Amino acid sequence: MFFAEQEKWSSLCRDAVSELLSRYGEYGLNEGTFGLVALRETEARRAPAGFAFNGTWKCYPCSLVKAFHLVHVLRALECGEVDRPDDLDQAIRDMITWSSNTATNYIIDLLTHTTGDTALDPEVFVSWREKRENLNRFFEKLGWPEWAGCNITLKLMGDIRYGREAQLAGSDGSNLNVLTPLAGARLFHELFSGDLPLSAQAREMAQQILFRDRTRVDAALPSYQVSEFLGAHLPPEARIWSKAGYTSWTGDPRTSYYRHDLVRIAMPSSKPVILSVMSQGEAISEHGPRIFPEIGDFLFNRLVASFS
Repeated sequence: MFFAEQEKWSSLCRDAVSELLSRYGEYGLNEGTFGLVALRETEARRAPAGFAFNGTWKCYPCSLVKAFHLVHVLRALECGEVDRPDDLDQAIRDMITWSSNTATNYIIDLLTHTTGDTALDPEVFVSWREKRENLNRFFEKLGWPEWAGCNITLKLMGDIRYGREAQLAGSDGSNLNVLTPLAGARLFHELFSGDLPLSAQAREMAQQILFRDRTRVDAALPSYQVSEFLGAHLPPEARIWSKAGYTSWTGDPRTSYYRHDLVRIAMPSSKPVILSVMSQGEAISEHGPRIFPEIGDFLFNRLVASFS
């Protein structure tokens, strides 16, 4: 495990999970529909204090995959593996800042030299699928145990899939995108304190793009991914880096009603905390614009402010 278990931290986190399940059980939050990984960072290059509840839960990740594509595309640019068209920098920022599916799918095309369109003949599809697998292989090569069983090869859609994207997902949905709370937490830990294969410049760029500046005039917009997620009620002095994801009804029950947030919170007087929160269910998802800010406020008071 990439984190160290510390009894005080684990006890605080266990109590917090128990209370959250009690508070929001009426909305369908339970041991099968909720996952939380909480990390308290220490000095750079040292294992953080960590806790996982349902950390290996494999679920549809919505837009959390975009944080992974951010790291991948920055590395590919450094290595000269992709061209840099004039609109790529804007697409990278829109993918994270506004969670643009269009920008994300454009970046996937550039990274894999594929396009999504009509269905392909079987022999052509095999070659196309192999190129898409580069999205997974990038993270497989990092050797993270937390990556096991994850998949981020599919484009981002607001409804059901057609053509070659449906072929890739599989008729039974067995190849839909999948992440775990642990995989998300590992990504953020490595990006801020670990050993991702990025230069200092690229790492700083990724961190800047993920930073949520709540003084912006448009920061209250839902698409900025703060007002309806964990960071909504945090104090002004809290610095936040995040990538959230959400689906309502998509036309496919396997990808519908998820709400997630991956957030790093830093206060001036305490160690930064990373929270990887995933949830599933119509009630928790649809009431999420109220519930997730409440969860964020609760976890902040229990796990961040208590160490100030």
